[in-house]
Amino acid sequence: MSKLTQTIQDYRARASAFWIERTEQERKFLGVGGAVLGLALFYSLLVAPALDGGAKLRKSLPELRQQAAELQALGLEAAALRGQNTIAPAPMTREMLNTGLAARGLTAQSVAVTGEYAKLQLNGVPFPGLIVWLDAIRTESRIAVSEANISAQDTAGMVNATLTLRQNASGQ
Repeated sequence: MSKLTQTIQDYRARASAFWIERTEQERKFLGVGGAVLGLALFYSLLVAPALDGGAKLRKSLPELRQQAAELQALGLEAAALRGQNTIAPAPMTREMLNTGLAARGLTAQSVAVTGEYAKLQLNGVPFPGLIVWLDAIRTESRIAVSEANISAQDTAGMVNATLTLRQNASGQ
């Protein structure tokens, strides 16, 4: 026999000896007390948490339904707005590009605008400032970089850049 089975048999023998030593009245009392204790454990561990959770869910259900309705309304509104025409940005001009550059402390050596395209040459400009300016014109005027040639200078963070920009006036 293994040690575990021997230990289990020892506990059974002790429990059986304890039970036999009790009178009939003590056995009934212990049986009823064990049943009551078992029911109390069953209720406190399984039934009460389920009842409390159900009550919390019933209490929060109207609020959750209202939030779901609001989300559906917002979704419908977003779908309706997606189909509407957006306002076209102002056309790209040399003045608009130079003003945007100057607002960020950048200066272009040359700016040539032809229709929806522009070619810029910038020498000795800070790279972070250039990126911030490109992001601003992308979001504000729908101007995208179609070609870029950026080379680093000896000074850290400074670059020379030749950019070809294109304005997408249709919003696509």
